[in-house]
Formats: sequence, structure tokens, C-alpha cells
Amino acid sequence: MCLFKPVTHVIFDMDGLLLDTERLYAQAAEIIATEYGKSFTWEMQVHCMGLKANIDALYNIESLDLPLTVDQYLDKVSLVYKTVFPSAQLMPGAEKLVRHLHKHNIPIAIASGGAQDSYELKTTNHKEFVTMFNHVVLASTDPEVKNGKPAPDVFLVCASRFSDTPKPEQCLVFEDAPNGVAAGVAAGMQVIMVPDSRLDDKMTKGASQVLKSLEDFKPELFGLPKYDD
Repeated sequence: MCLFKPVTHVIFDMDGLLLDTERLYAQAAEIIATEYGKSFTWEMQVHCMGLKANIDALYNIESLDLPLTVDQYLDKVSLVYKTVFPSAQLMPGAEKLVRHLHKHNIPIAIASGGAQDSYELKTTNHKEFVTMFNHVVLASTDPEVKNGKPAPDVFLVCASRFSDTPKPEQCLVFEDAPNGVAAGVAAGMQVIMVPDSRLDDKMTKGASQVLKSLEDFKPELFGLPKYDD
């Protein structure tokens, strides 16, 4: 008996899921921390994954006791982003899966905790890739997204913008972070988690399925077209 329900629409997180940007976020946070003689840790990184930019900034400031306001931190880190984000690479299996769903006319979208300016930087070398998505919802700069992950807002807003307005249970979410999984579950959606290999297994709870890579995903398990090869 299959434990999964068939879906008609797919929503992807971006950072650490489609693009290898979580390490770039960590790199930027570490640069700021080092400036004040502090160190940005893996545990802090896990906490920050998927958060709105201002919430992320406040957490880092308070955790590291930095003498900065949220706006000052965001100004500093945005300068670092400009140098590191354009180097973002696609995660293994991302292009194959997205092209497959697009080819078969499955409605797909991105729901990210990021902001518009950083999105533009991260997709510098992936402009054609992102044209395959019906739409992109960026929680940090989208006025309709009142609360960031782990609240469900970004996924519910994203689902509402598909032309045929699917029900939450018709949507499948792909995520890499605990905050994102919690958001997808709270939205009433099935969630595939592709976590960082360093993440504690206990933090993958709630996901419908946990994979080591997008390359391991079998679309047919969720009623989606099977890969041709």
C-alpha cells in the first residue's frame, strides 16, 4: 500500500534545495561574525535556514552579541552576498527534475524565505532554469507573506498563485530545512526533505519522505509522470 497521495502541483524551496547557497549564507555570516571576533556555527545555520532576512539577522545579532542593528547587519551582509551569490551552483538532480516536470506540464513554483535582490544574485547564471517555474514567492520581500517559515504563509501564498488554485493537499513541497518542512506540513502539504548530510536525523521528522538527493526522487510515487529513462 502506498503511503503517499497523488499530487498535481509542485513547490520548491530554493536555498540548499535547488541551489547550493546554504554554504554561501554560512560563509557570509561567518565573515560578519569574524569581524567582531565571533564564530558562526553549524547549529546557528540550521536555526536560520528558511527564515525571513530580518529574523535571521536579529537571531545572529543576539546569538553573537554583535553591536549592530538589524538594518546595519543586513547592509553589511548584503555587500558580502554580492560577491558570493553569483557563484551559486545547481544541486544534484535539480535540473533533471525541474526540466522533467516542466516538459510534462506539471505546474511548478518556488517558495523561498529569501529576498528579491539576493534572488537575482543567486540566479545570475541560471536565468533560463528559473523561467521554467510558473512563479516565485520570496518571503522576505513579498507583502502577502506575513510570517516566514516555519509558518505556512509562503507555501499557502505560493499555492494561491497557480492559475487553477490547487488545494494544499494537491501540492508537493521540496525542502532541505527543518523550518521549511514544518511550514509545508503546517500548510497541509506533503513534504519531501533533502537535508544536509550533517543534519541530525531527529530534525527530519514530519517529512513525508527523506532523500539523500533530488536524484533519488521517484515522481510516480506521487502520481507524477515517471522519468522517461
